[in-house]
Amino acid sequence: MNNSMISAMVSMNALQQRLDVIADNMANVNTAGYKKKEASFDDVLTQVQGHHKDFDRTARSTPLGYTLGYGMRLSSVVQNMEQGAMKETGNPFDLMIDGQAMFAVQGDGAIGYTREGGFHVTPDARNPNNLLLANSQGYPVLDVNNNPISFPSKGKVAVNEKGQIILETFAGVRSIVATLKVVELERPEGLVAVGDNLFVVGEGLTEGDVFDLTPPAPGEPPKSSVLSGFVEQSNVNLTDEMTKMMEVQRAYQLMARALSSSDTMMNLANTMRG
Repeated sequence: MNNSMISAMVSMNALQQRLDVIADNMANVNTAGYKKKEASFDDVLTQVQGHHKDFDRTARSTPLGYTLGYGMRLSSVVQNMEQGAMKETGNPFDLMIDGQAMFAVQGDGAIGYTREGGFHVTPDARNPNNLLLANSQGYPVLDVNNNPISFPSKGKVAVNEKGQIILETFAGVRSIVATLKVVELERPEGLVAVGDNLFVVGEGLTEGDVFDLTPPAPGEPPKSSVLSGFVEQSNVNLTDEMTKMMEVQRAYQLMARALSSSDTMMNLANTMRG
């Protein structure tokens, strides 16, 4: 198999992977709090092939040798944590973070972190007189002590910019029943996407390695605030993703043509007779 055929085959595999990333972004353009994926690529086994010394002429303006590669490969897929646009809903349990922080929920065996704040209440199985705050997938939302947030069902509930859940009874008495766990993201590369719009801390890392857990100094405002009645929309730009998809399709067609041309040349070489 010649170099052109190897290069075309490797590049087609990488382009297919990039197309999968773009398709995933486009499928989640309307998913609240979704963070688009960005793919990076590297050359495969690139080297400088030397020319014969006879190619070295006085009038030559370039050095001897030419670059020989074997296509490209997908090196990494990272999440773009840029904040998405806000959408007003008027629902007090629809929460949005203005800043780089994340909510915490009780996932399957581990704490999950998310930007999706479309929460709702459901009956608390542990206490029939209470309501449990959960996200759209049904995972309980956690407070600052890593406990599921539960509060009495009788009364009016509001959430302030500090993430405090305030319950007002029918008698007009107000009290803070819980405080949302809102952690400041410091090293996004330490998070691993696990589905359901959730992230977990990478293997071998702790929460403190990824998030800034230092509380604000007295009198200093928090870096991020919670907005009630809003949800954060996906940060996917559909126009950009469509443009990338067309670029990938054209590149894939070019590589497919190169592969076909290489196969034709090899067939001609095999059928030549001396």
